[in-house]
Amino acid sequence: MPRHPDTRQRIERAAIALFAAKGVDATTTKDIAAEVGISEGAIYRHFRSKDELTWHLFSTHYTELARHIDAAMAETEGLAERIERTVTLFSGLFDREPELFAFILLSQHGQLGRVTADMPTPVESLRRMFQDGIDRGECRGTDPDLMAAMALGLVTQPATFAIYGRIARPLGRLAPALADAVKRVVLA
Repeated sequence: MPRHPDTRQRIERAAIALFAAKGVDATTTKDIAAEVGISEGAIYRHFRSKDELTWHLFSTHYTELARHIDAAMAETEGLAERIERTVTLFSGLFDREPELFAFILLSQHGQLGRVTADMPTPVESLRRMFQDGIDRGECRGTDPDLMAAMALGLVTQPATFAIYGRIARPLGRLAPALADAVKRVVLA
């Protein structure tokens, strides 16, 4: 079988798709190898284990999402605008890469325990956003963790419903309504 220079990327894409569809626990390396069209052993040339592959995918994309939120914050002024931008960011990611979003959303409980304090995370980025809003007097609450949790719930629960077909896609069409809901909950 000829070697493909993009085998690692193909493994990653196939794993994300299978993890999103079947769950991490129900997906085997044999499943991933079959999807990519390689031997199961070829996966181990790139990743020591399915666990390492899962963590690599989760940590890479989870921290990347945090960087996107931080960039959106740096480009905007005021909590209302930051909320709109962040909700649009989440909705856009869901619409562009639904399998990736589903993987992050549905596998986080098995992976968050491995997140270290020095890693950028979307939760910490949102916490900083709300702390800044509190400091500026723009936020009705005084607990940035609670504000971040409420905002995440208002966005991730509709995304979860979309994953399971209870809300029609694209999620981006709901971004203005979701942003308005977050603003009603948190803005002073």
